[in-house]
Amino acid sequence: MSTSSTDPLAALGSLPGVGDAVDSVRKAVDQVYGHRVMRRRSNEVTAEAALRGSRGSAALSGADWALEEVRRRTDFSGEAEARTVGAALRLTAEAGQLLSIWRQSPLRVLARLHLVAAGGVTPEDTVGRPRLAGEPVDEPLVELAVPGADEVAGRLDGLAELIIAGSSAPALVTAAVVHGELLALRPFGSYNGLVARAAERIVLIGSGLDPKSICPAEVGHAELGRAAYVAALDGYASGTPEGMAAWIAHCGRAVGLGVRESTAVCEALQRGAA
Repeated sequence: MSTSSTDPLAALGSLPGVGDAVDSVRKAVDQVYGHRVMRRRSNEVTAEAALRGSRGSAALSGADWALEEVRRRTDFSGEAEARTVGAALRLTAEAGQLLSIWRQSPLRVLARLHLVAAGGVTPEDTVGRPRLAGEPVDEPLVELAVPGADEVAGRLDGLAELIIAGSSAPALVTAAVVHGELLALRPFGSYNGLVARAAERIVLIGSGLDPKSICPAEVGHAELGRAAYVAALDGYASGTPEGMAAWIAHCGRAVGLGVRESTAVCEALQRGAA
């Protein structure tokens, strides 16, 4: 992601269609936060959003389990799908603990997220650090060419600088760029998709757009489908204004669907059905 603007993230906010996506997300988030259930039972909505977001993120990484199976299961060791679901759950729980560190040291947060996702399964000497030259990447969903280690290091530094410097860009734009950049780079040897979506969550919470973490974008990404997700990412990776705008809009639709999910949870709680 590059642009000549002194605030490149803010410049992306002016791309055609992005403003509409930002406005749509803001209105949807405001509506669910205004739901009467949120006054009394917001913690329950947050917990349910976390569970559903974890399920959605795991589904995109190849472990498409029913929500009730995720809710019921206690052992996430063993087969690959169970480990993926367990990693998604751990990341969602960890994300809220890293908000204070994110703006000062985003690379430290990303390292921590990978460590949490790996959960002691990935070889210890590859956990929590960007991959080195020649090290493989296990991310079957993303078929883009894998950038070399030097490019990864440089672009991660650039992303960190943008986060630390701050931006006037809407939260949706920043979250989409963080998500897209991490997916395009695949900086770690494993769990890059889960880490990228957890980082998106951190931005949405920390920006103040979704401070209670009740709008799980991961639900929307899963609902929109893996094919649409990959196609939108291809647009981001192209670096064209049209491609970047399409990716941001896609992320906006995902947040909107997450809002719809949590609105349904609020309605169920109000009826006493959840």
